[in-house]
Amino acid sequence: MYAVVQAGGRQYQFTSGRFVDVELLASEPDKSYVFEQVLMIVNGKESIIGKPFIEGAKVTGKIIGHLKNKKIIVYKYRPKKGTRKRTGHRQGFTRIFIDSIQVNDKVLSEAKDTKTPGKQSDKSNKVEKAVPSKESPKSQIKGTSTSKETKAANKTTKSAKTNPKSKK
Repeated sequence: MYAVVQAGGRQYQFTSGRFVDVELLASEPDKSYVFEQVLMIVNGKESIIGKPFIEGAKVTGKIIGHLKNKKIIVYKYRPKKGTRKRTGHRQGFTRIFIDSIQVNDKVLSEAKDTKTPGKQSDKSNKVEKAVPSKESPKSQIKGTSTSKETKAANKTTKSAKTNPKSKK
């Protein structure tokens, strides 16, 4: 299920439980924001189309933060005049986590995870680091471990190969 919403002069497709980047909004982060200009709601085979907007429909979301896009370089050049002008621009945008899609106070779609998006608790989702093995890569492949004697023998053969003048 998704909704097509007009925001900032553009149309966006909102799905609950997802992040969306929209034009810069005049609101603070970690606050709820309501989009009331809903153009269309699609729910499988059922669709609601507004003329131009659906009355009583709204999409609520939580503002995650205000960010900037990559820098765009604008280079103006006039041939044979010696004028060159280089400027850059970074467009601001607002990242929103869509919580729910509603029509006449009836929730059609709601985000499954109601926790603060983008922030993970310390107890859940712990990442285990891989501990490097002390065995050589060859022994890991074969499934056998090497003894200290074979390691010492490997070191002597490696040093002889790397330094050819040592025995000549």
